[in-house]
Amino acid sequence: MLSVAVWCRHEKDCIIGIGPKIPWFIKSDLQRFRRITSGASIVAGQTTYESFPNRTLPNRKIYVLTFDKNYKVSDENNHFVINDLTQLPKDAEVVYICGGASVYKAFMKSGLVDVVVDSCYHGKLDESLVGNPVDIHECIDIMNQNYEKISKDYLEDDVTTAIFVKKGIKISDNLLEHLNISIFNVK
Repeated sequence: MLSVAVWCRHEKDCIIGIGPKIPWFIKSDLQRFRRITSGASIVAGQTTYESFPNRTLPNRKIYVLTFDKNYKVSDENNHFVINDLTQLPKDAEVVYICGGASVYKAFMKSGLVDVVVDSCYHGKLDESLVGNPVDIHECIDIMNQNYEKISKDYLEDDVTTAIFVKKGIKISDNLLEHLNISIFNVK
């Protein structure tokens, strides 16, 4: 099983949220995320899961990483509670890691991320949001040390996206083609 971290961070400070909210709205970034993860298995933390509309994302299996062993998901047929990283599905070819910060950090620090889809927002943060900034500095440091960029930069609507692969890992042509089509619209 390969794991792919998919995030969008703010260029200047690696912020991915303010409190439980994403501090920008970019329709093309949401569409790119949907293209990348549609039909796949994803892992999200409890706060991220609860931020999904109606606590779901269509056409995906969702694994909710939480410390709460009694946590209730909204769709027991397609959403599953996991309490640690060892409970990830063994039968999935690819699992997409979709946040939040503590989930990204757990996967990156454990060396369990094979590919990073690094999207970087260059605009302004929504200053009306209240809450603590949530950043992924540690993940970016790990990415910069242990991963190599294998794509060009793709800029759309103030978001630059690139693909990074863990050094020494070979990813399948099918996954690379899927990411290229989903991100760059290139075969």
